[in-house]
Amino acid sequence: MQAFAELLDRLSTAPGRNARLDLIAAYLRSAPDPDRGYALASLAGDLKLRAARPAMIRDLVAERTDPELFRLSYDYVGDLAETVSLLWPPDRTANATPRLSEIIEGLTRAKRGQVPELVAGWLDRLDPTGRWALLKLVTGGLRVGISGRLARTALTRLGEVDLAAVEEVWHAVEPPYTELFDWLEGRAERPSLSEAMIFRPLMLAHPLEMDDRSRLDLSDYRAEWKWDGIRVQLALRGGQGRLFSRTGDDISGAFPDLMQALAGDAVLDGELLVMRADGVGSFNDMQQRLNRKTVSAKLQAEHPVGIRLYDILFDADRDCRDLSFVERREVLQDWLVHHASPRLDLSPLVPATDWESLSAARADPPHPAIEGVMLKRADSPYQAGRPRGLWFKWKREPHRVDCVMMYAQRGHGRRSSLYSDFTFGAWRDDELVPVGKAYFGFTDAELKELDRFVRGNTVDRYGPVRAVNQSLVLEIAFDGVNRSRRHKSGVAMRFPRIARIRWDKPAAEADTVEMLERLIN
Repeated sequence: MQAFAELLDRLSTAPGRNARLDLIAAYLRSAPDPDRGYALASLAGDLKLRAARPAMIRDLVAERTDPELFRLSYDYVGDLAETVSLLWPPDRTANATPRLSEIIEGLTRAKRGQVPELVAGWLDRLDPTGRWALLKLVTGGLRVGISGRLARTALTRLGEVDLAAVEEVWHAVEPPYTELFDWLEGRAERPSLSEAMIFRPLMLAHPLEMDDRSRLDLSDYRAEWKWDGIRVQLALRGGQGRLFSRTGDDISGAFPDLMQALAGDAVLDGELLVMRADGVGSFNDMQQRLNRKTVSAKLQAEHPVGIRLYDILFDADRDCRDLSFVERREVLQDWLVHHASPRLDLSPLVPATDWESLSAARADPPHPAIEGVMLKRADSPYQAGRPRGLWFKWKREPHRVDCVMMYAQRGHGRRSSLYSDFTFGAWRDDELVPVGKAYFGFTDAELKELDRFVRGNTVDRYGPVRAVNQSLVLEIAFDGVNRSRRHKSGVAMRFPRIARIRWDKPAAEADTVEMLERLIN
């Protein structure tokens, strides 16, 4: 555990991507099995643990230290794991430090009531850095700037394999990945994928920039609509099916109505949408079906889902990924003819012969559930990740409104000492009501200015939340707005972010809820 703690500590301050890759690869070469497999899974976000609640951690430290000292320290530090790791009194009689595998396997076997005693015992046996890493691990958020893709990229340094091969095998194995390491280090053959209904890494697009339009020949590309749903992969084999999110999570259980209506053998790429007889529903409709363990018959009937297909990776046992986009689309059309379903259809191409007509189509699409256009090179194979120059996404320009900062809260990880999460409001009559929350869009320099404003203009406190003087206007960019019963304002923004700090604008001149309501489709 101590080696893993030192890795996390160094990753949290590593200056760049290559430095982080070097650190992870060095750890994976030196750490024993199964510790390194569990460490890799935690870095990649694929470790499923019974997470310890922050309240439980606070109760544990209250038993060992003065509660008022903890309250003051936590308020100053801003991060629970850092505060507890420094305040926890060391037990000089404790046994040797625990291994990472001991902690993971102990939490996996433990019942909920046993977790506090286990965590306290491990805290006793670790130094401050080890305690910090343990608490990050058991509360479910490492926050050291490592994505799943970056963690998997580090594996390519263990053997002569490329990232695409690693990512495909990744979804066929489970932590602690013993067979994966055996393959990478030359002790075994590549794990078999032939019969597995596994996730195959998706091909992604780059945002289309202004200079891209000047150098791309539009005749080399095909355009199609970018639908505002959930990107998914559908794997069908032998009368069974699995539905994966874009990150490889199996979400089949949340959509039984869809899975029961499909047949055939294929791996398909598409957009999960609410699809009613009168057309495609909004993203807000789609959200009603997400993150549910059980789905009632009423919800299935009111929000029926289907997949608007973009691509085909496998037609039965035929690997189509090396075919061109045009050829794969022909294969997909033929597959749909033989496996017709009211739950599946083909995403139509957008007729566009020049940038002017494509720009006009993007700005005024035929359906509100379209958020832009995609450009796919006609001869492009289906490659995992985001290869340069093959696929581009050209989203519609975001909406923009001026709102007033109302509340602020500290962030996590590197932002734990800064106020970086901001709730903002719009006017309804003479009252500001909250309409959204944003924690990105600003530069590091702007974040420091916002943090300084919060500290100098706090008027009230509600636990970790600070109410501020309602005088600072923020220009908010967002992709759409829907009605919401959960919000006092009655509206909810889609992907709000802070586009600009309006130091120059009086709060009284900020926008209204009524203006936001006019944007609801």
